[in-house]
Amino acid sequence: MMKHMPDFVVPVYILERLAQNDVDAARASLSKLRLIHRQRNLLDFDLISTAIGEGGSERHVYDCGHNTRLRVQEARKEGDRSGSDEAVNQAYDFAGIVRDYFKEVLNRNSIDNRGLDLLLNVHYGRNFLNAFWNGEEMVFGDGDGKIFIGFTSSLDVIGHELTHGVTQYTSGLEYEGQSGAINEHLSDVFGTVIKQHHLKQTASEADWLIGADIMGPSLKGQALRSMKAPGTAFDNKLMGKDMQPDHMKNYYSGSDDNYGVHINSGILNKAFYLVSMEIGTDKAAAVWYQGMQKLYATADFSAFFHTIQQAAQSLADKGEVPETAPKSVESAFQAVGISQ
Repeated sequence: MMKHMPDFVVPVYILERLAQNDVDAARASLSKLRLIHRQRNLLDFDLISTAIGEGGSERHVYDCGHNTRLRVQEARKEGDRSGSDEAVNQAYDFAGIVRDYFKEVLNRNSIDNRGLDLLLNVHYGRNFLNAFWNGEEMVFGDGDGKIFIGFTSSLDVIGHELTHGVTQYTSGLEYEGQSGAINEHLSDVFGTVIKQHHLKQTASEADWLIGADIMGPSLKGQALRSMKAPGTAFDNKLMGKDMQPDHMKNYYSGSDDNYGVHINSGILNKAFYLVSMEIGTDKAAAVWYQGMQKLYATADFSAFFHTIQQAAQSLADKGEVPETAPKSVESAFQAVGISQ
């Protein structure tokens, strides 16, 4: 049995930088994150077989009331009309867009492919600077209104976090080192893919940013990550400079960020961007989705490249992606310094 690590959209190292720069909400959020980790570590949690039970892919949005207990008060369930709470409505609507994309485009029946209901908790804590998938459900903070605003306001953030659930039920990629960076990368991929699909954007029209919609007035115009240009998403006094590399020559080998799960995902994000520019984001997403289902828990970057290349060849042979797709994949991974 493995213990599941909560998957936070804002990396801990960024919150630590904010705390060092006297952002009180960051200090409080870090304390809550440590509590969340302790709570999860008390549970034996199988990454692949965990299930709440089959359902009808229905959405259930709960209001935490600014406390840290989950599923406190159901604020909206599947089929209910929208109410006055913007965070409740955003969580409900964006989760529906994510669910429908996986169902209608990729023929996946919810996160577990068995109709798992989507549980979403809003107004978690006070000024909580994060959102996360905890292995069973989604949790959203409201931000502090300065550094970050409400985490339900971003479709790509919600797509990112719910994709952690899809990864959990497919390969169960371990959340550390290169396998963890692949895990984070896949969530960024489908976060941006779903946003582009919803906005009817082409690869060249998209901004390729993750989290731009949650940046508060103190950080306006920046984002958490850039898939097009890793390392350029932010550069400010509060957060420092974006550490993501776009090539293996700049690979982060330290122990922070669970040995670089968010940081080194930039290398793979760049590869996906390059493939999308060649064959289109929708076709690239089809390749990545087939590939992610063939991964194993400890896969590294080389194994990931091999798996994605095989998926590209398989889909090209079926005429579902351009026949140039395998070459595009090979060229993109070589461009970021990854080979089999």
